[in-house]
Amino acid sequence: MGAGIGAHYTYGITDSFNLMVEGAWSLVALDETRNAKTSATHPAWMANADVGVGYVLDVLRWVPYFGLLVGGYGLAGGSMSSAKVFPGAEIALGLDYRFGRALTTGVALRQHVLSDTYPSFTQAFARVEYSWGW
Repeated sequence: MGAGIGAHYTYGITDSFNLMVEGAWSLVALDETRNAKTSATHPAWMANADVGVGYVLDVLRWVPYFGLLVGGYGLAGGSMSSAKVFPGAEIALGLDYRFGRALTTGVALRQHVLSDTYPSFTQAFARVEYSWGW
């Protein structure tokens, strides 16, 4: 658990599907248990960059959505001797309020799953979005 910051880009492919590109950096507190696959056990922070597709359930001004993204995750600090990079996936859930066609504010929940080296982690964000495209 820890503070984080992120950037989120969407491009409307159709009225229901969005291209989603996300990056985030978070302070973390993971289990200290050593893993046999790496000498790293407890990073102080994680960063991710993911790309994927989201499905928008357009309901007037309130817009729930979900998506699936894949990408890379960097872990460093804490008891790690060096930075490590792993593949991973992200499940995105959110609820937005549209002020107009392009400007949106909302809440976002992200569940990240790394390779079997580290446990999954969750991020929750309050967000503002400017959308281009459809």
